[in-house]
Amino acid sequence: MKKLTFIISFLIILLFAVSMASCKTTQTMSSSTQVYAFRLKPGQDLKKSIQQFVEQNQITAGWISSGVGSLTHYNIRYANQADASSGQGHFEIVSLTGTLSTNGSHLHLSISDSAGRTIGGHLADGNLVYTTAEIIITASKMLEFTRPVDAGTGFKELEVKHKKEQ
Repeated sequence: MKKLTFIISFLIILLFAVSMASCKTTQTMSSSTQVYAFRLKPGQDLKKSIQQFVEQNQITAGWISSGVGSLTHYNIRYANQADASSGQGHFEIVSLTGTLSTNGSHLHLSISDSAGRTIGGHLADGNLVYTTAEIIITASKMLEFTRPVDAGTGFKELEVKHKKEQ
C-alpha cells in the first residue's frame, strides 16, 4: 500500500511539474504574439480592408484566427482557374482563413447562400460586406512571411523566416 501511495504521489508531482512547464511556454508564446480584432461595415471590400489593416499595423507574419459575417457580392477564384467567379445576393461567411503579411497575403473564403449551398476558394477583390465582417488576426513578432516566386510552381509561394529575439 505504501508503494502504491508513493507512486500516486510521484505521478501527481510529475503532472504538476509538466503543467507548470507548459504554462511557462504559453506565457513565452503570448509575449511574441499580438491579437487584433476589428469589424468591417456594410459595403467594405473584405480583402482590400484586411490588407489595409495589415499594412497599417505593419504585420509581417499573421494569420486569420476567425472571420465571420455576411456578403452581398462575392468574387472567388476556384482551384486551377484563371478567373474568379462572382455573384450577388445574401451570403454568410462560414470560413475565412489564410496567411497575412505586408509582403503579400493568401486568403481563402467559404460562403453559403440562403439554402445552405456552400462554395469556396481563393479570396479576390470585390467581396462586399452586407451587415458585418468580424475579423480576428493573430500575428507573430518572431516570424516574417515573404512570397518569392517558387521555381517549381511559378507562383509566389510562402517563405517563413525566423527573426532573432530582440
